[in-house]
Amino acid sequence: MANEDYYEILGISRDADAGALKKAYRKKAVKYHPDKNPGDKKAEEMFKKASEAYEVLKDPEKRAAYDRFGHAAFQPGGTHSAGGGGFHDPFDLFREAFSGGGGIFDEIFGGGGRRTQSSTGSAAGHDLRFDLEITLREAAVGVEKEIKYRRPVACGSCNGTGAASASGMDQCSTCGGLGQVSSNRGFITFQQTCPDCRGSGVRIKNPCRECSSEGRVTQTSKVKVKVPAGVDNGSRLRSQGNGEAGVMGGGSGDLYVIIHVKEHEIFERHGDDLFCEMPLKFTLATLGGSVQVPTLTGRVNLKIPQGTQSNQLFKLRGHGMPNVRTSRRGDQLIRVTIDVPKKLTREQQEKLEEFADISGDATNPIGETFWAKAKRFFEDL
Repeated sequence: MANEDYYEILGISRDADAGALKKAYRKKAVKYHPDKNPGDKKAEEMFKKASEAYEVLKDPEKRAAYDRFGHAAFQPGGTHSAGGGGFHDPFDLFREAFSGGGGIFDEIFGGGGRRTQSSTGSAAGHDLRFDLEITLREAAVGVEKEIKYRRPVACGSCNGTGAASASGMDQCSTCGGLGQVSSNRGFITFQQTCPDCRGSGVRIKNPCRECSSEGRVTQTSKVKVKVPAGVDNGSRLRSQGNGEAGVMGGGSGDLYVIIHVKEHEIFERHGDDLFCEMPLKFTLATLGGSVQVPTLTGRVNLKIPQGTQSNQLFKLRGHGMPNVRTSRRGDQLIRVTIDVPKKLTREQQEKLEEFADISGDATNPIGETFWAKAKRFFEDL
């Protein structure tokens, strides 16, 4: 995997911008996500490859190093090797710990703390990431989705302690329950993880067979997620306590749901506005009238004035997307194109020829405005 070209894995050119990179990774991640391909090792491997490639290329500094040195930049001693900080296991993207909070999406699920290590070695679980794909209409009105994913949960046999019985745990005599041991070298004192209890501060005399003393087992979980109206690609929802269970009774991490909105066959989204193109029959554009226009909430009548030109823009106020914070709706913008018939019946052709004669189009098929400009151009020569 390490020798495959990151750009080829994601299917992008080497000069692709951040938007194209993100879009390519999103498609790969959704296609090969382990939850969508349970038991498919090939899909899991492709997911890991795409995640590794994106982890490097999304960071300008790592990308520059990769473009210059290739994979050697991340090998021991390289510019971004593990010793120098930077690159880590690409599968960590799936259980990425997000920092910060306090936004609207944190408020939806409630607040929560970050992972901590206790004095006895119990540690809170990792945060998890789930990529959820929804339709544009679901993004417009809001939706509740039940998602399924696999995660470590507290072992039911030992209640997360790792010991088969309540009396099966003793304080580690080597570190006195601190999880660390100290050693002196001259005037300097060094601390390191206790080799006997591996930092837990306790020794399990009778390990739980179900979880092999870890205090947790992996199983499939289900969570209902309320997606608010107005979300867009990259919106992040936080579900407190639905990440990985902690080790040896530690608190659970959080679940972060990343929203991906499917492309719509009619509408394009630009912020809170929606954009679409609509063909008009040339007779309607010429004579004027009204036409029904599709919107996300149903059909709406749009008045077409006489002499409407191709590429003319119309606006339906309040028929766009709701703003996720204010609930105010954007507009729907409609660009019309003139649909010229490719085939005519004999009667239709005769009528049009008659119209061309009456209007003078038969002798002067090019607009007078263009000829006026052309005349000035030749005079300037």
